[in-house]
Amino acid sequence: MSIGNSPEDDRPSIGHTLHQARIAAGLTVEEVSSATRVRIPIVHAIEQDDFSRCGGDVYARGHIRTLARAVAVDPAALVDQYDAEHGGRPAPTPVAPLFEAERIKPERRRPNWTAAMVAAIVVVIGFVGFTMFSGGSGGKGGKQVAEGSTTATKGASPKPSKPADPKPSSPSASDSAIAAVPKDKVTVKLSAVDDKSWISAKAHNGKLLFDGVLAKGESKTFTDAQQVDLILGNAGAIQLFVNGKDVHNDFQTGQVERLSYTKGDPEAG
Repeated sequence: MSIGNSPEDDRPSIGHTLHQARIAAGLTVEEVSSATRVRIPIVHAIEQDDFSRCGGDVYARGHIRTLARAVAVDPAALVDQYDAEHGGRPAPTPVAPLFEAERIKPERRRPNWTAAMVAAIVVVIGFVGFTMFSGGSGGKGGKQVAEGSTTATKGASPKPSKPADPKPSSPSASDSAIAAVPKDKVTVKLSAVDDKSWISAKAHNGKLLFDGVLAKGESKTFTDAQQVDLILGNAGAIQLFVNGKDVHNDFQTGQVERLSYTKGDPEAG
């Protein structure tokens, strides 16, 4: 496995590019590892252009993409550089049939309760009709059978109860909840609106409140008595509510931001 640049390529190496971008973003190797779930020894090795710890080209490309996004570098360019330096992208492997089989796997069908109820009603009506035909249409017995058939039919075909109308959700429900935050604490709500983002949140005493990926559409709320410190790995995808107020920002996609908020009006540290 080759390490570094090829002799005819004047571009900086992949590891050097990632290392410089991490330093420029003000992140440590531990913070990048925590945000991307790539182990610290592998991050060190990749920054030294040693991809032998990745476990193969497929994993190496995945690690390069993940680290590049975390430090705001174009992942496609680095993956293309890796392919050029390591023999190009391999031909598709025979795993495609596995995904194809998984894709065409028939979905488990739910029981058709309507058809079962109709079948039960048909059976009951047929049985009542046969009984009436056998016992004759006149006399007391026939009347009892007829009354019984009416009761049985009604019992087999219960009138569906009308479901209760769902209560309309108030468009300002979440805003009201944010507005009701306690004044003696710091409350920060993060919502991943446009894309996923790597989030790290700590209390004023250094206690880790959250460290992981916030998927698109998910939200997290953090509180502390004095201060909440944040690291946003993809700040452009995040909508911020601090102490009940929407904090507008001009963060870009892939941008890494380190923020701190205290009680009162939102103010980035």
